Amino acid sequence: MVMPKWIKPFFIVAGLYDGILGMLFLLFPQQLLSMANITPPNHVGYIHFPALLLIIFATMFFNIARDPAANRNLILYGIFFKASYSGVVLFHWAQAAIPLMWVYFAFFDLIFLVIFIVAKKKIASEAL
Repeated sequence: MVMPKWIKPFFIVAGLYDGILGMLFLLFPQQLLSMANITPPNHVGYIHFPALLLIIFATMFFNIARDPAANRNLILYGIFFKASYSGVVLFHWAQAAIPLMWVYFAFFDLIFLVIFIVAKKKIASEAL
């Protein structure tokens, strides 16, 4: 069997999504929070650290796209990453009000999560 053609471009999209968000929050945190009417934390480092994590994961997604079969073990970390963010945000959204910007990102991450799982299964079936 041949690996589905959509897997490589999908991980490029995942890398662009997280990389662009990371860069935006790294370079323009105050402006983004202000546009979303979110009170900034008491120190910008609380925004910079997750922004850098997004950039790190973007790099990982680009590496997966380069060779999905060889880097299939990294997909599990993407699954955990997306499940962690969407799980935390959606849990808190269900408990109380949370700025909608975070909720929108959580729903996008749920979509990525599901497709990461499908991609991991497709790649695993190719390895048999």
